[in-house]
Amino acid sequence: MSAPTIAGLMAPVLETAPLAHRLEVTFDDVTVAVATNSQALSEKLGRYFRDFLGSGGTTVIEVTAIEAGPPDFDLPFAVHPREPGKTKLKEASIDLADGRVVKKLLTGLVFLFGQGKNYAVGPCLDNDNQIVNFINNRFIEWRLKRGALLFHAAGVAQGGQGLVIAGFSGAGKSTLALEIMRCGTEFISNDRVMVSREGDGLVMHGVAKMPRVNPGTVLNNPSLAPVMDAVDRARFSALPAAELWDLEHKYDAFIDECFGPGRFKLACPMAGLVILRWKRDASPMTAARVRLADRRDLMPAFMKDVGLFYEFEDPSEPSMASQKAYLELLGDLPVLEIDGGVDFHQAAQASLDFLAAVRR
Repeated sequence: MSAPTIAGLMAPVLETAPLAHRLEVTFDDVTVAVATNSQALSEKLGRYFRDFLGSGGTTVIEVTAIEAGPPDFDLPFAVHPREPGKTKLKEASIDLADGRVVKKLLTGLVFLFGQGKNYAVGPCLDNDNQIVNFINNRFIEWRLKRGALLFHAAGVAQGGQGLVIAGFSGAGKSTLALEIMRCGTEFISNDRVMVSREGDGLVMHGVAKMPRVNPGTVLNNPSLAPVMDAVDRARFSALPAAELWDLEHKYDAFIDECFGPGRFKLACPMAGLVILRWKRDASPMTAARVRLADRRDLMPAFMKDVGLFYEFEDPSEPSMASQKAYLELLGDLPVLEIDGGVDFHQAAQASLDFLAAVRR
C-alpha cells in the first residue's frame, strides 16, 4: 500500500464537494482566494474580513474550505503537548510527503497544507475562527518565507509610522494598543507582527485578526462599548478588578465598529518597539529608553515560534529565529521599556510621546 498523501486524501473529498462559492481578500500585496462549498461560510468570512475584501494582490494564495462532518482520515497523528497554562490537548499532526496534516482535537476540523495547496475540511461554519486563523497563517508564512521575522506583538501607527508593542505573558499588549487607538491612531495588528528590512528602514506587517478582548478591557475603554451588551456589562462591572484581569471570556472587537471605518491598516514603516515589563502592584509606572543589545532579557517578550501551520522547506530549520537574527534585523531601532505598576492610560501617552520622538 502506498504512503498517504494530501492529494490522495483530498481527491475523494473534492469529488463530492462542489466549490460554488468564492471569496477574495487582499492583505497588503497578497490576495487570498477562498473557495468553499458553503455560501454561509463565505458570507461569514466576508463579514469578518470586510476591511480587506477584493482582489489585486501581486501574489494569490488559494485556500479551500469544505464544510462537512469531521473527516475520518486514517492517519497516525502525533498529539501535541498542552500549551503552558492550558488544560486541554488541542492539536495533533502528521507530516506527509506533500505537506502537513493538522487535526483540531476539540472541533474535528482538519487542515492540510503543502506545495501550494491549502485545505480545511470539517465543521468550518461552527468554527469559523479557526478558518480565519488558517487564512491568516497562509499570509504569515508567505511573509516569513520572504525574509521577515515573526514578533509576538501588537502594532499601531500614527502619521505613517508604526510602533510594535510586545509584553511578557499577560502584560496586556493588545489592551495597550486599543488604549492608544482612542487617540486617533491606526491599528496594524493585534497579536502577530512580521518585520522585515526594506531599503534603509524597517517595515511592519500586521495580520487581519480582530482583537479578542476580555471584559476588563472593554469596561475600561469606552471605545469598545459596542462589543458588550447591557446584561454582560452589569454582570462584569460587579466583579473585583483582580478577577476581571484573569477572566477567560472573550469578545471580538471589530475595529470599524469601535473606532470608525478605515482605521485597520496592515503595513507601515516601523519607528520603534515598546516592551511591557510591568507588574500588577501599586508602584508607579516607569518608561525608559533601552538598548536592546544590552537588554537581551527583554527579547523573549517578542520572539515567536513560527508554529504548527508553517511549512518548512528544510525540516532541519529552527522553528524560531535566533536572538542574533532579531538583533541584526532591528539594528539600532529605538526601544522603550515600560516597567513598574500597570497604568494603561499613562502607558498609552508614554508610547505616543515615544513615537513622536523617534518618528523618522
